[in-house]
Amino acid sequence: MSHDLLTNDFLVEIGTEELPPKALKELLKSFSSAIYRELDAAGLAYDKAGSRIFASPRRLAVRVVALASCQPDRAVEKLGPFVAQAFAADGQPTPAAAGFAKSNGVTVEQLERVPSDKGERLVFRAMEKGRTVIELLPAMVEKALHELPIPKRMRWGSRRAEFVRPVHWLVMLYGSEVIDCEILEQKAGRITRGHRFHADGELGIAAPADYAELLRNHYVEPCFKMRREKIVAQVEKLAAGLGGKAVIGRDLLDEVTALVEWPVALAGNFERRFLEVPQEALISSMSEHQKYFHVVDAAGKLMPHFITVSNIESKEPAKVIDGNERVIRPRLTDAAFFFNTDLKTKLADRRDKLKTIVFQAELGTLHDKSERVARLAAHIAGKIGGNTGWATRAGELCKCDLVSNMVQEFDSMQGIAGSYYARHDGEPDEVAEAMRAQYLPKFAGDAVPQTLTGCAVALADRLDTLVGIFGIGQTATGSKDPFALRRAAIGVINIILQKHLDLNITHLVTYAAGLYPDGVLKKEKWPQSISYIDGRLKAIYEDEGIGAEVFNSVANNLPRFIGLIIDFDARVKAVQHFSGLPEAANLAAANKRVSNILSKSAEGATIATSVDSALLQEPAEQQLAAALAEKTAVVAPLFASRDYTATLAALADLREPVDAFFDKVMVMAEDEKLRNNRLALLAQLQALFLQVADISQLVP
Repeated sequence: MSHDLLTNDFLVEIGTEELPPKALKELLKSFSSAIYRELDAAGLAYDKAGSRIFASPRRLAVRVVALASCQPDRAVEKLGPFVAQAFAADGQPTPAAAGFAKSNGVTVEQLERVPSDKGERLVFRAMEKGRTVIELLPAMVEKALHELPIPKRMRWGSRRAEFVRPVHWLVMLYGSEVIDCEILEQKAGRITRGHRFHADGELGIAAPADYAELLRNHYVEPCFKMRREKIVAQVEKLAAGLGGKAVIGRDLLDEVTALVEWPVALAGNFERRFLEVPQEALISSMSEHQKYFHVVDAAGKLMPHFITVSNIESKEPAKVIDGNERVIRPRLTDAAFFFNTDLKTKLADRRDKLKTIVFQAELGTLHDKSERVARLAAHIAGKIGGNTGWATRAGELCKCDLVSNMVQEFDSMQGIAGSYYARHDGEPDEVAEAMRAQYLPKFAGDAVPQTLTGCAVALADRLDTLVGIFGIGQTATGSKDPFALRRAAIGVINIILQKHLDLNITHLVTYAAGLYPDGVLKKEKWPQSISYIDGRLKAIYEDEGIGAEVFNSVANNLPRFIGLIIDFDARVKAVQHFSGLPEAANLAAANKRVSNILSKSAEGATIATSVDSALLQEPAEQQLAAALAEKTAVVAPLFASRDYTATLAALADLREPVDAFFDKVMVMAEDEKLRNNRLALLAQLQALFLQVADISQLVP
């Protein structure tokens, strides 16, 4: 193989049977990232900005642009034994020196000497010639494939190779030449394949730069991103032609993109009578089962149309559309049947069925849970100014739709179905809305319940689960969280913060634990749910870029945020704002110094809290005392109203008198009265800040 060119493009393509659509995007990301990582680690230069990644149902590929033909030569230096141990008294090399030289392929005479703080050492120095990219690439690709996030690999035929799907071809080109290797029991070549139905013959790739255009000429759009953009454009155009707007969810779009190589969007229709069914059920049928995009009007109401994305460019698209309409009609008919059948039984009349469904073996049935949720929701509603009667009713009914036909067929309808059925039964709107709201927020960034009844039920449901599961000694781990405790804790926090609910978590958890029969929960276990929520709160702040030192400045100063999340949050946000002020560093350092002085001075003694103005001799301590008195009056109303940001901002003005005090006043004076008076002054300074947080935590 010629190496006249310093750089060339590299192309690798793994040709397979249809890859898992929900995993394709992640497989591409992992494969390409690993290739780039291996090239970087090997010190091989390439144009990353110009490089391209490709994925379709039948292939994963990476084209690396301007890849260097070999690694650069590099200097190698290996330290050997100290000279004192390397040579005997007669100057002859010892076995240590001879062995070191032999291991590096040289004689002792060829070794050099370098000084060190413990004496001279032998050293081997050489220039190591870089390996060619042709030698390196096969192992890099194999490693990248091995590291793919594949939960379960499969074998096919009589082969021993394992991959997510059977592999049928392998392309490995550097420039115009094939890299001679075998990976996943496939001999590397330059042959790829076009669209399975439109152009399934073998296609020879002359050079990596020709790859994408060659496939496009044979009905394959190999670029995942460009294929997705084409789908969006086609779907939006069809929806506009129908007088509506297509709802294009990100996950569904990615899945559809992973299902087709040559997207052709087609619009279909269904009977208007199906619109009497809850639109969420119809949407679930279309998107989850058929991978259709639904269409809504200007008011957001579902229209009797759908858009499917075909993987073929049919000469008779009307037949393709008709086939899809025939497929969706029975599913919509089923949804209508389940809905109409469910309406014949009131939601409340389904409660007895909950007695047959176990929530958790030690914690009882779903009926038991709904009883506890109802009582806890009423308690919470009373605390936040809600309607306790509505909260009780919503808690009693919140799990009833789980035994409905609709939810048993479409599990994504839980809560949603209950909301429709509650309204049909004549329940108050806020009770009906709470059926849906109990599961909010479902994911990061999701909306929280908007009504007080919805908040009460959503909080009660989550807190009951947290207290119960921790109370029987079970916990969540990174890989095992069957009761979604992490999501429950984050949901509790987000509801309280976003709705600004003045609730004490410690009190609510205690109340929730008291709703369980005696002996069910372990007394030493259920309080762990409080610290678990605390830990999730810290993680939320980390995600927002708020450092651990800011969190600790509040958490270490309060008995586990005294249960008031909104109060704790206000303090954290105040410290975060304060830490950005120019005075913050000096005042934090001063507070740390004050804390150290007071902790040492307090050993075996109590520091007075009152200052005797007659004992203030130095101008600097007089000025500090006056400043403290003034600021105490200023921040008192701010602190009382929980305006902690304004409180700390006002206290930032203390920087100059505090700096002057430490520069000019001897705190530990020999005169005991002076010393104690100055310590009392520092205690006042510390107490003023500690009302909000221990800002000394802001410095190491």
